[in-house]
Amino acid sequence: MSQPAVFLAHGSPMNALHKTPFVDDWQQFLPATAPRAILCVSAHWETAGTFITANPAPPTIHDFSGFPRALYQLQYPCPGAPELAAHICERHNNIQPSLDWGLDHGAWSLLLHLYPDADIPVLQLSLDKHSSPQQIVELGQSLQWLRDEGVLLLGSGNIVHNIQQWLQNPNGPFDWAQTFDEAVADALSQRDFKTIAHYPALPGANLAVPSAEHYLPLLFIAGASRRDDQLRMTNYPALSIEHCSMRSLSFSSK
Repeated sequence: MSQPAVFLAHGSPMNALHKTPFVDDWQQFLPATAPRAILCVSAHWETAGTFITANPAPPTIHDFSGFPRALYQLQYPCPGAPELAAHICERHNNIQPSLDWGLDHGAWSLLLHLYPDADIPVLQLSLDKHSSPQQIVELGQSLQWLRDEGVLLLGSGNIVHNIQQWLQNPNGPFDWAQTFDEAVADALSQRDFKTIAHYPALPGANLAVPSAEHYLPLLFIAGASRRDDQLRMTNYPALSIEHCSMRSLSFSSK
């Protein structure tokens, strides 16, 4: 059975420790049938070139600092899928295997809640820092075939991600965040992927996306969608950066 392509707003690593509105949001996008494997594109693995984890047992990477000790003790001991990774690399000579990475918190903080038994193989795909946004869309398009082989495609990031602005003024206003979020949501609903790939032209983009890494997984998932997919999207009011960045979505077969 075909698996969906899902983009989840991962928020703070602290979501791994508690059941929060973020977690409730993620769980509504779980497919009815458990996937054969999961391929995750996270904001937190950027490389020169495109790499895929080929570890038989990917390590849990605690790629953050300044959080409670309990967060560093969390592990997600899922299996990897080295044979699937090799198959992907054979079909796509621009993707190379890597044993130097595992699962960063953009992946495991979600999966702890989505598949707590850690019994589904997980691969992580890197973001090539030299790729354009349009090339990230095209990468998603090129890997769309995995959905028909039972692989859930998971993007993990945030549509709006500007921690500095929130630290300076945690109570807002964040009109620019709401404006940008709504423009992206409108473009997605119309499958206008050209607009979301050229996001710097959207109103509020300079503040909403000061750096691209959290936004790019959305483009990968958009590329992995099909014209006849059903789009489901959360519709949180953008009263703050945190609310705005909670927008998650899925593309799945009708």
